[in-house]
Order: sequence, then C-alpha cells, then structure tokens
Amino acid sequence: MAAKKHILLPEAVSGTIDIRCSFHSLIGLLVAALVVGAIYLTAESGYLVREEDEGHKLIGATNDTTTTSGCDLFAGKWVYDNESYPLYKDKECSFMSDQLACAKFGRKDLDYQHWRWQPHQCDLPRFNATALLERLRNKRLVFVGDSLNRGQWVSMVCLLDKAIPPHLKYMHNNGSSLITFKAKEYNAKIEFYWAPLLVESNSDDPVLHRLPERIVRAQAIEKHARHWTDADILVFNTYLWWRRPQMDVLWGTFNSSDGIYKKVDMLRSYELALKTWADWLEIHVNRSKTQLFFMSMSPTHERAEEWGQPEGGNCYTETEMIKEVGYRGKGTDPKMMRMVEATIDDLERRGLNVQMINITQLSEYRKEGHPSIYRKQWEPLTQEQLADPLGYADCVHWCLPGVPDVWNELLYAYIFNHTQN
Repeated sequence: MAAKKHILLPEAVSGTIDIRCSFHSLIGLLVAALVVGAIYLTAESGYLVREEDEGHKLIGATNDTTTTSGCDLFAGKWVYDNESYPLYKDKECSFMSDQLACAKFGRKDLDYQHWRWQPHQCDLPRFNATALLERLRNKRLVFVGDSLNRGQWVSMVCLLDKAIPPHLKYMHNNGSSLITFKAKEYNAKIEFYWAPLLVESNSDDPVLHRLPERIVRAQAIEKHARHWTDADILVFNTYLWWRRPQMDVLWGTFNSSDGIYKKVDMLRSYELALKTWADWLEIHVNRSKTQLFFMSMSPTHERAEEWGQPEGGNCYTETEMIKEVGYRGKGTDPKMMRMVEATIDDLERRGLNVQMINITQLSEYRKEGHPSIYRKQWEPLTQEQLADPLGYADCVHWCLPGVPDVWNELLYAYIFNHTQN
C-alpha cells in the first residue's frame, strides 16, 4: 500500500489546536487551512523551496528510522534549512579532505551547505551518528570505487566524527588502496578502497593513476575484492572513469608479455566489468551477513549552456541550484545506469540483493555544490591557469558539507531498514 503523502505544516497548525466553538475561532481555522493549502501547492509545484520564501518553518523528520517500502526516497525536492543543516561543521571534522573543504579555501557563499532533501511522500530519517555506530559495532562498512565514492566516505566519516571522543578514533592509511577509519569503542571500521573501474586496471594506484590511456582487465577483480571479502556493508560506484568511446581491454596480466590487448566499445567493456563484479558477489558474498549498495551516477556541471547560461561557462561562480523540474544535463549516461540496473536485476534473480541508491536526479539540480576553484590543488597553479579560473574549476566533485551528506542520509535510511541484525 502506498505511503500517504506527507503534507508539510507550519508549527502553528501542526501543533495541538484548541478549538473553541466561537465564530472567530472558526474563521481563524478556515484562514489557517487556506494558508496551509497554498503552502502545500507551492511546495509540490517544484523542486526548490526556501523557508523564508514560504513564510513558515517546514517540519523535518525527527525519527531515527523510516520505512522505504511504498515511498520513493529519490523523488522529492530540495528545501532550504539553515537551522538543522549542515549536519557538521567543516572546521570541526578531524578528517576533512582539503580537496572538498571549499570554505577553508576561500568560498564565501555557503548557502550550498543548508539544503536538505525532502521526499514527496515521506521523510528521510534524521542522521543519528550514535545509532549508526551501534549498528556498525564489530562490523565493516566499505566504500569501493573512485574519488566520488571517496568523497562520500569522507562525508560519512565527518558525520560520525563528532560522536566519537578524540582518543577513541583513528585513521590508518598504509599507502595502499585501503584507508580505514576506526571507532575503537564500537570496534567499527568505515573504510574506502580505491578501485575506480572496480576491476583491475592500470589506474589502480591510489596516487599515480592519471593515465591518458585506460587499460582494464575486465575479467579480473580478485586483486581488489580480497580486501572486501569480510565486509558487512559494501557501497560501490564506478562511472566517470569509463567515460570515453573505447577502452583497452587486456586478456592476460600486466606483468606478462603475452597478454592480448584489444580496443572495445566502452559500453561493452563496462558490461564485461559489471559481469565480473556480479559473478564475484554471487560466489563470495555471505548473503546472511553482507548488505550491498550501488551508487548511481554523480552528475557533472561542466557546460553552463546546458542550464541556459552563455556557452563556455561551467560551475565556476554558480551560487544557485537549477530550478527546472526534471532537469537532466549531459554529464550523465543513462545507458550505463540501465546496464547497472540490468546487472542488479540479474543478481536478484540469482538470489542476491543489491540496492541502487539513485543520487543522479537529485544531484542534477546542484550545480552550485561543486568545489569550483575553492580547493587544494594537486600542483601549484601557473599564472596562465590563475588567469583562467574556468579552466581549472572542479565541477565534478562536491563541497563538504554538502550534497554527499544527503547521499549518506539515503544510505542511512536503507541500512536501518534492510541490514540484518
């Protein structure tokens, strides 16, 4: 049965109303009802709502759990909320990444930190760090993928960080692809593993991976997967590193001279890699223990003409989100996500459940949420580069606090509804 549509009420209406049998009270109730109706219609007509524009306070979710059945958590609107968001302060997060700390590197407009996602027919649960740590007691939560998944992992660490005393947490990076954040009191590990193409590739070094030619061993995943085998929750992504017409696919090993290289259409090579990933999951995942997630495409905002701005621009100087309902730019590839969905459907037929966390559409609107020029640069910028900020603006990754925190709120909702105790 579908969940009832949740109507957002002003505090004066949502509280207990003392109904007095008087003419003035009846008139007051009628006026209040008309105001609520107007507010509701305004909120439902688009995907962008500001509290001050509406003239009332929107009531957010306060429950620690929600039911995802009968409610599409991914269909909703962004609501401006500068009272309860951001969920943490960037300066207070012990493990914030300089590539994502936009305010630290000079960004002054901070409205991007104050938006929450409101599904149409239900509420997202309020993120409760202590509750999640308790759920993760003696367990491993591992994010596997590229730098966007790493950004989501940093977001998760920051969301949990404030609930853990300094002497009861640590970060460990032994120089390999695996980075571990541990909450010692809970014996809980929240980890990130660098595998941008999921399968083995020539881009597997966590630092030296910026190679012009991508080579994948589309049928080899064991090198990476042995690091995930005993994880309790796995969160995968792979998308942007495949964005080229063709990929070099290697049959053989990188250390062998008799390997066979062949250029393969990107979608076909992506399909081969997903099959390898799925086959590994089917054979190796403990179905009574491990919960599996796949993050959908994170959109880029590198072409301002796609949202009606002059050609040649990008997310640089953008301070407002896109207001066109259903907007979809060209920074995503629906064919790739349909391939992921088909792979997940096939796994379900084989008795293994992978939940797709659909962040794509809700993130499409957030062109102002990227670091742009406000981040630590990998290498010092030249005078020529500094003179052309459009050329080095990062319109791929996301500022923190920001959009990835909402991705983790969605993940949190599914963990609390589907994780086995």
